[in-house]
Amino acid sequence: MGFLVVKPTRVFCVYLACFLVTMLSLVSNGSCHAKLSSTFYDKACPNALSTIQSAVRTAISRERRMAGSLIRLHFHDCFVQGCDGSLLLEDTSSFTGERGAFQNSGSVRGFEVVDEVKSRVENVCPGVVSCADILAVAARDASVAVGGPTWKVKLGRRDSRTASKSQAESNIPRASDDLSVLISLFKRKGLNAKEMVALSGSHTIGQAQCITFRNRIYNETDIDAGFASTRRRGCPSNGGDANLAPIDLVTPNSFDNNYYKNLIKRKGLLKTDQVLFSGSSTNNFVTKYSNDQAAFYSDFAAAMVKMGDIDPLTGSSGEIRRRCKSIN
Repeated sequence: MGFLVVKPTRVFCVYLACFLVTMLSLVSNGSCHAKLSSTFYDKACPNALSTIQSAVRTAISRERRMAGSLIRLHFHDCFVQGCDGSLLLEDTSSFTGERGAFQNSGSVRGFEVVDEVKSRVENVCPGVVSCADILAVAARDASVAVGGPTWKVKLGRRDSRTASKSQAESNIPRASDDLSVLISLFKRKGLNAKEMVALSGSHTIGQAQCITFRNRIYNETDIDAGFASTRRRGCPSNGGDANLAPIDLVTPNSFDNNYYKNLIKRKGLLKTDQVLFSGSSTNNFVTKYSNDQAAFYSDFAAAMVKMGDIDPLTGSSGEIRRRCKSIN
């Protein structure tokens, strides 16, 4: 008894080859990674965004400074392992988290607000919205709440099951970094010099601790003498490390372009602020934004969207945490 041999057609061979390539790709990646989308929760949790917005507005109405803190949380999260909510995790027996990193310890704040937002969202649709996405949406809503720009937040991130103090300390900028270091750190995350200057504009709101700017007001020369003298009143040469000062002394509670005007007048509070107006690669951006608030708003919004795309966990990677401070 013989066997019927069928010669495969060309179309079949092409289809088979494509199928094998797809399967090999899935195996090598471990999962199928979906793209982020601004409509990700439209069906799964249609009230997610309004719930987050309401909670953020309440928090900022209680304390205006919280707007800057929420934007900073998203930034510090994305620069370590990508935008995955890892910054929110407390230490465990298996890893030391990012909260204790030098750039975060005693400085990054707003965790209790994120916990409250998460609790409200869980009441609406449990196990659906990630902490990483809450950070991204809260940053946008915080900007709007203090008169800043808005943008469409891309969603669909999942939460990391781990965090890394060492990665935080090697990836997040320090207040003492010079321009070349800043450009290198942002470039490592796919962000160029223009986007770095635009994102730095978030310092138009918020405050900084004395320890982060003491050297600048006492030892640096590229600073307005009157401004330095004023800042010394609340930041002694010894002690008072945690004393606070507004980064933008003119309009500390409003999202505007005064931050850039201050830099041109040599009134940047942090070294990492003033160095933006000390190098040929960034001076033009500072000047542009100081003269054109609309351009600053537009570029800031675009840079925030791009930053939110840094290595997100999607598909079946990571998890949706029930509580932002701990893995499930």
